[in-house]
Amino acid sequence: MIKSILGVTLFLLTISVNAQSFSAKIIDKSTKLPVPYAAVQTEEHKGVITNEEGVFNIELENNSIIQITISSLGYKKQVFKIEYIINNNYIIELEPSINELNTVYLSSSKPNADSIIARVVRNLSKNYKTEYIQHKLFYRETSYIDFDNLDFEIIKTSHVKKKQLLNANNSLKAMTNTIMSSKFVHFTDFIGELSVMNKDSSKLHVEKATQIINSKKDFSLENIQERAQSVVLKYLDTTLTYKLKTGMFKIEDSLSLSNVNSSEDNTQEFEIADLKNNAQKMLNDARPDTQSLLRKILDADNYSYSLQNVTFYNEEMVYAIHFKPRRARAKYTGVLHIAHDSYGVLKADYSFSKGKHGSKFNLRLILGVKFIEKISSGTIIFKKNQDNWFEPRYIRHETGDYFYISRPLKFIENSSARNKTLFNFKIEGVARNIEELLLTSTTTISTAEFNAIKEVKIVPYQKQRKYDAKIWGSNETLAPTEELKMFDATEN
Repeated sequence: MIKSILGVTLFLLTISVNAQSFSAKIIDKSTKLPVPYAAVQTEEHKGVITNEEGVFNIELENNSIIQITISSLGYKKQVFKIEYIINNNYIIELEPSINELNTVYLSSSKPNADSIIARVVRNLSKNYKTEYIQHKLFYRETSYIDFDNLDFEIIKTSHVKKKQLLNANNSLKAMTNTIMSSKFVHFTDFIGELSVMNKDSSKLHVEKATQIINSKKDFSLENIQERAQSVVLKYLDTTLTYKLKTGMFKIEDSLSLSNVNSSEDNTQEFEIADLKNNAQKMLNDARPDTQSLLRKILDADNYSYSLQNVTFYNEEMVYAIHFKPRRARAKYTGVLHIAHDSYGVLKADYSFSKGKHGSKFNLRLILGVKFIEKISSGTIIFKKNQDNWFEPRYIRHETGDYFYISRPLKFIENSSARNKTLFNFKIEGVARNIEELLLTSTTTISTAEFNAIKEVKIVPYQKQRKYDAKIWGSNETLAPTEELKMFDATEN
């Protein structure tokens, strides 16, 4: 007990001198499993949410925050003092709500799921605003590439000696072994404001952006191609340039080893259009428009619905409705959480239904290329604001794309001899991508305010070797996952 009191005292003394980030983990009291995406309220209209591992960070400036309020679908709303959390080793146990479906409708008929969905659709325009608004946001992207097969080989050359050819293929084999034994992952974060006039017109201002990557393990498809080309060119006449062709298509007209080595882009800049497209695409999934992902899920012609449960969120009854494809063109299955009083969607969880996939491109026999979108899943969370309309709070989307590329490359000397080298490559694997969008505040703006915003084309970013929370200051961000916290490129 004395040791615990001393620990709390020292902690409070520390944070009274310097603003300090306070981190804790929320778990289910019964199962001890993490509670992701729980709302952690520090003031009336201020707070954070937990990440996928149930972890959150808040800034305890001047020791002004003495307690927090936590609410999450399926759990009782609870208040915890900071001192209690510290004494409990920064673990918060949230008490689940009892399954209320049979209790609530014990003496009356249960509502029909289709009628609930119909009311949701009728109330979309009233419950959601999507034009002339400005979102302050935090965006995080985590990208992976897992290779199942890599094969590079020079199979024919008209002028290279056998020993050189053997050395070149050994170098290519060593490169593929390194890539196959390594894990490619990188992280991109930024904070800023996205101002939206309508679904086709928006402007992004980025306050700060970072990228965390191990440059020595940058095994993107483009980077691998450049590395392989560099190996081949080392064993050719380095004083010459080469045409690079694949089949009937010319890729490069004047490729040389010096060009490959100097092609590395050391400028630490993002195209604002790329960042905006990523954020806007996620936000569009949560719009009530006809073509949005949310609106497609609410199409009763394509989906069937069943009432799964009734629970409470912030003392309001919430329907949990399961949906699944009714017709072949519908792709997703999941659960919608719908507020009883307003018929607004509070949360949508979705993933490809069994046997479904997204875009597919298969020209393996003709061009040696195949692509299938095998994974598409995510979560969209809304919160009701003080004006009684639902604003997006958090959006997560994960994709997994299978790719296969197998085709010959031909290096042709730009000389009178026109010597040729035939190089075969095969790449097969899965590219996985997780995007997260945290909307920290949403306000309305006028046409004049939108027109006055000047959008730049390029934004600089800070390249990091390890995650550093200090870079974001007191801005509301997502707490790093264990993977991100443990990622360290400084040792390589």
